[in-house]
Amino acid sequence: MTLWNGSFPFYPGADACFPFNTTQAVIVSVFLSLLATFIIILPGIRGRGRLFRFLRVVMGLFMGAAILATQFTRDWETGWVTANTSYKSFSRALVNVDIGLHIGLAGVNVTLVGNPVNQVNETINYNEHFAWSFNADYDHSYGEGLEKGLPSPILYVAEKFTTQSPCGVQRQYRISGRYASLTLWMAFCTWLISILLFSMPVLLYGGYMLLLTAALMLFSLLFFFTARSTPKCPIQFGPASLKTGYGGSFWLTLATGLLCLLLGLGVIILNSMKPEKLKLVFNLDEGNREEEDVWDKSYLPAEPSSSAQDVLMVPLGQLCKVTATQL
Repeated sequence: MTLWNGSFPFYPGADACFPFNTTQAVIVSVFLSLLATFIIILPGIRGRGRLFRFLRVVMGLFMGAAILATQFTRDWETGWVTANTSYKSFSRALVNVDIGLHIGLAGVNVTLVGNPVNQVNETINYNEHFAWSFNADYDHSYGEGLEKGLPSPILYVAEKFTTQSPCGVQRQYRISGRYASLTLWMAFCTWLISILLFSMPVLLYGGYMLLLTAALMLFSLLFFFTARSTPKCPIQFGPASLKTGYGGSFWLTLATGLLCLLLGLGVIILNSMKPEKLKLVFNLDEGNREEEDVWDKSYLPAEPSSSAQDVLMVPLGQLCKVTATQL
């Protein structure tokens, strides 16, 4: 790569700004469409079970959307710092920028935004993703960033996660992210099974599947926690230091896991102590009453008509005396 005016050339244009993600947009759109469809048909549901059914659908869709969306989010661990740093290699020009680090299950995102955006005759607004998923090579992505001539702060942060870095954190993050992703996929499957069991309805086993879903989600948090607990190299920009903390996806997964845990325990406790209350929540009492009424009306013997009674009723005086002869 050749120099241009004494500095490395920059490729035109920047990637889409973080945290917008088309995969998340598709997932949210699908679940919102399902919710909107149910709201349209909700007025057709009669009886007092309309509210309970609406709450069940909202909570079920929320849990499914949260489990599926956190698979593709890139903010399990985030950090920001504002610093005065060099913008290009082999240049003494300093810029004031906000540098962000966003760690997900499949890679890291590094953002760079200028204060203001236009400095040194350029627009400083970058977002770069470096993946370490099954079919991605992090070092190759970092090498492509070097060839493109990315800004120095982005390359400095991304270098901390390479396999050649003395920090040695990439391997732990990659392994923990894969196990966390696997457990989340299992949690999504158990959530689907719980929805099927509740609709059959097999309430007790549906509660057990919710407990299993909660356990898998909490295990995914434990896997990610093991990666974050490893010692990290300091990311220094002069006197400023970039420090990270748990991001929105971590807290969303924790909240969803606790919600599944509480709902599963509630279903199991109600089923053992007050099953009639549980049937009321799932609108089973009204259906059972209607079935019992139909059963009673269908299988009770028919009452004889007045004409049949007149034919069968014979005065005792008109009965003939019958003599039985022993053979």
